[in-house]
Amino acid sequence: MGKLCIQIPHYTLKKRLNVLTLFRYNNSMNSYVVLLRGINVGGKNKLPMAELTSLLEELQFKNVKTFIQSGNVLLQSKLDAKAVTEKIETALPKKFKLDSSIIKVLVLTYKQLKSVIENKPKGFGDHPDMYHSDVIFLMDIKSGDAIRVFNPREGVDKVWEGDLAIYSQRLSAKRTKSRLSKIVGTPVYKSMTIRNWNTTTKLLALLEELLKQEKLS
Repeated sequence: MGKLCIQIPHYTLKKRLNVLTLFRYNNSMNSYVVLLRGINVGGKNKLPMAELTSLLEELQFKNVKTFIQSGNVLLQSKLDAKAVTEKIETALPKKFKLDSSIIKVLVLTYKQLKSVIENKPKGFGDHPDMYHSDVIFLMDIKSGDAIRVFNPREGVDKVWEGDLAIYSQRLSAKRTKSRLSKIVGTPVYKSMTIRNWNTTTKLLALLEELLKQEKLS
């Protein structure tokens, strides 16, 4: 007696494979760095990192870790970056007493944060003993519009335009003469959040550790 052989039409097999691929994609975890604007600055909008961690875990984010007190978070989620942003921005004022007019959330993928660091101006951040170097991350604003509010003082400040951020460098010996603080009163400042170069590079290293742990698990 011959063996029974059932052939699956090629288009049906291809459709099933596509469904399996989509299933795997939708169930993968995305790793993000979350930057909170306006947290723990000048004694305002005080938000202990332990309480922030608890909130984010309540929102079902995974592997939540914070870095220093200025609102830097690493987490994982199946949601895309936009959905993560909206979820956190909605939850914060409901849970904590904050001035919501200055609170804003920026969610960066590993690729985006790495791009900010790899595309820095030549020499930027290389001499911390001579310069204060800051990365001014942009939220919902184009770099071409943001750069217009900067008025660097010759011999003190330098600024460079990037795709996702503005790079600002101040001569440490003359930092009190810097004009960087002048951007604070501008309307577009609400679409910016500043991190120094050391914090920025440390966040990338922490995110790489998180991704490495995910691969090993």
